[in-house]
Amino acid sequence: MVYTLNNHRKKKSIMIRLWIHSDREALIQNMKCNVPEYFAESEIVEFMDYLNQNAEHYYVYEDQGKIIGSGGINYFLDEGVARISWDIIHPSHQNRGIGKQLVLYRINEIKKIPKIKFIIVRTSQMVYPFYQQLGFELDFITKDYWAKGFDLYQMQMNIQV
Repeated sequence: MVYTLNNHRKKKSIMIRLWIHSDREALIQNMKCNVPEYFAESEIVEFMDYLNQNAEHYYVYEDQGKIIGSGGINYFLDEGVARISWDIIHPSHQNRGIGKQLVLYRINEIKKIPKIKFIIVRTSQMVYPFYQQLGFELDFITKDYWAKGFDLYQMQMNIQV
């Protein structure tokens, strides 16, 4: 998906696309920029493992050739579930609607698969209000799940028609 926006006489090229292996270092750097505000230090290794093993449906938000955001989808077709995973926006680009665009893009991708009935997001106490605004409802909380001081907030969205 490619967007072209006019921005005061110059064109701005914004793209949401599937990640490629050469994006790896930029993705890890964006993750590190969000430690410790949104992620625990220990999650960097988990994210690197995710990229190596489970990032089949991982998307990047690219602006003028620079990756400033990313997020994935994991499918559990037998359960009728898709999970939004590893949403990361570079701190200098947060609160500009990029995260929302990435989530809505992935929700639309998920809705193309008839077997999926629910979307799950597993996040923390710092970010759950963002997902709540997008229509996700809180299922449960597990204290210190990700790391000490980083609680799990599991949220769900029903997409059955």
